[in-house]
Amino acid sequence: ARPPARPEPPRPSSPRAPRSPRRERARARRAPRRPPASAAKRSGRSLFRRGTGASLAGDERDRGGSGCTDAASAMSATINLCSADGQMFEVDEAVAFESQMIKNMIEDTGSDAPIPVPNVSSNILAKVIEYCKYHVENEPGEGEGAKASEEDMKQWDNKFVEVEQSTLFELILAANYLNIKSLLDLTCRTVANMIKGKTPQEIRDTFSIKNDFTPEEEEEVRRENSWAFE
Repeated sequence: ARPPARPEPPRPSSPRAPRSPRRERARARRAPRRPPASAAKRSGRSLFRRGTGASLAGDERDRGGSGCTDAASAMSATINLCSADGQMFEVDEAVAFESQMIKNMIEDTGSDAPIPVPNVSSNILAKVIEYCKYHVENEPGEGEGAKASEEDMKQWDNKFVEVEQSTLFELILAANYLNIKSLLDLTCRTVANMIKGKTPQEIRDTFSIKNDFTPEEEEEVRRENSWAFE
C-alpha cells in the first residue's frame, strides 16, 4: 500500500503592495458622491415650496380663478391709447378691438403699456373712438338683438360724417391706418357721393383742387378719354 500524501504546508501570503496616490485619487473620482445633509435639506424645502405653490394655484382654479386672476382680467378690460400729440384715451377693450391694427398689436405685445397711435391726432382719435363705441354698444352680439335699429344706425352714421372736408379726409386716413373697415367704407362712400354726377370743374370747386393742366393738355386728355366725357 502507498503511504498517504503529506499535506503541503500553507504558503505565506505576500504582503499587498501599497496603492499609489494616483490610483487612490482615480478610485475616489469613480465612487458615487453622497450629497451633504445641508443640500438635502435645501432640496427638500424647495420641493415643499413648489408643491405648496402648485396646490395653492390649484385651489385658486377650484375657487373659480379668484385673487390675482380676477385682478389681471380687470386690468385688461381697458386699453390706453396715445395719440400723435401725446393725449391719452382710456377705452374699453371691445371698443379698441374695432381696430384690427390695435387688436393685432395687443395680441402680439400685450396691453400693459399704452398703445401708440402716432398717425392720428387727438381730435380725430376722439371721433374714431366715438364711432367705435357707438357701434359696439348698438350692434347685435351673440344671442342678443341690436339696441338700435338698422335705420337708426344708418342715420347716426350719416350725421357722423357731416363734418368739414379736412376732418373727413383725416378720418379716411385714420380708418385706413387703424384698419377699421366699416369706418373706412363709410367715409369713402361719403366722398364718392360728393363727387357723383359732377363735372371735373365742379369737383375741383368742391374740393378746392387747382387745375394744373394747360388748355392744350386738357384738350389732349379729353380726346384720349372721350368716353368719360360723353
